[in-house]
Amino acid sequence: MGAPSFFQEFSVQFQSLAYVCAALLFILALAGLSKQETARRGNLFGIVGMGTALLATILIVLAFDNEPAMSFFLIALAMGIGAAVGIYKAKHVEMTGMPELIALLHSFVGLAAVLVGYNSFFITPGSDSPENAFHMGEVGLAVFIGAVTLTGSIVAFLKLSARIKGSPLTLPGRNWLNLGAIVVSIGLIIWFANTRSVGVGLIPLILLTIIALALGLHLVAAIGGGDMPVVVSMLNSYSGWAAAMAGFTLNNDLLIITGALVGSSGAYLSYIMCKAMNRSFVSVILGGFGTDGGAAGADDRDYGEHRETTAADVAQMLKDARKVMITPGYGMAVAQAQYPVADLTSRLRAQGVDVTFGIHPVAGRLPGHMNVLLAEAKVPYDIVLEMDEVNDDFADIDVVLVIGANDTVNPAAEEPGSPIAGMPVLKVWEAKNVVVFKRSMGNAGYAGVQNPLFFNENSQMLLGDAKATVEQIIAAL
Repeated sequence: MGAPSFFQEFSVQFQSLAYVCAALLFILALAGLSKQETARRGNLFGIVGMGTALLATILIVLAFDNEPAMSFFLIALAMGIGAAVGIYKAKHVEMTGMPELIALLHSFVGLAAVLVGYNSFFITPGSDSPENAFHMGEVGLAVFIGAVTLTGSIVAFLKLSARIKGSPLTLPGRNWLNLGAIVVSIGLIIWFANTRSVGVGLIPLILLTIIALALGLHLVAAIGGGDMPVVVSMLNSYSGWAAAMAGFTLNNDLLIITGALVGSSGAYLSYIMCKAMNRSFVSVILGGFGTDGGAAGADDRDYGEHRETTAADVAQMLKDARKVMITPGYGMAVAQAQYPVADLTSRLRAQGVDVTFGIHPVAGRLPGHMNVLLAEAKVPYDIVLEMDEVNDDFADIDVVLVIGANDTVNPAAEEPGSPIAGMPVLKVWEAKNVVVFKRSMGNAGYAGVQNPLFFNENSQMLLGDAKATVEQIIAAL
């Protein structure tokens, strides 16, 4: 092979510099995404970082490929298909559909890791060197993590989009089944790492893939709807580690760094979500919390009769109020009520009413779901506060508007023995007046636990579509 050309030398140097810059931009992106005020900037850092990495990768491929024209065509074709699908989804998917879309995107990362692992194995099937055994171990881990992420994400997508029931799958000895699958997978990876040919090595690799696919399916199927926000962040972490393992098989440092960033940040986000629900990560993995919104978690106590109110009465109550707090939940997202809620907020503030928002960490089906909806509707960042910032202030609030929230405002969390006992919740019942916006009295929350808040003396139910009822309140104002 002759001396490298100028284009090849330039591509290698540019790739090294571009990967360092891209890694720094990804770190800045994560830092920016941690706050609403800087989220747009963080997203921009991520876009620039990914564009830089993509350009460097394309250059290095074209520089050393024997058929650069064909490679360029295939790269352009793949990017064109991906861009077309991405643009279509960005334009057509509502914010309420974001959780299941993200879960589906995680499955693509898992599938990519599996395909990269198989491709790497077929290119270098085996040799007697210890280095190759280590590389085959990397391939086995990449396939295992990718396959678990693939089927786990698909099940999460199906649950979040209500294509299958959200109730947990409770097979006998399910935790032992999971443990057994992991132990067998480790044994298959060891066997695979010590194979020396495609024919022999393909046997443990296929068996490993099948077991990992089944493990991912069962792992998420056994987790109930109440834990879905944690599952989304958990799968985010899995997809990161799958990408990192794909980076090892491809010997791509940036992919390793990026995967590690996504994996670790997803794991930390899962920890935050578990803390917000007073659950351990292990208990979430073991599953069983929450139903599909049925009555499985309800009790037989007589809470009395609920009181209903009208939009006109609520409007008068808001006119007389000094401090108002709004605590949104997934019902606001379903009704797409964020825009009239933002309009109501601006009108009340114009009349001198102190309006704030109290956001529970697991409100909705996605971490930060409510924050994104309110930002989309141009609600000022400085009045959107986290649960820890507002939970001691409810006694001073004149009116709390609970819009589509249930489990996150359920006082049953303070009752020993309740399925959600110990879960930190917004203490809205301490306010002078509570108005609960709810489509009907027939639906329980994700956990399927009855909410005593609905029957409190200071609570009133405003039943119907949240968007329509908020608009009626605005008209009455």
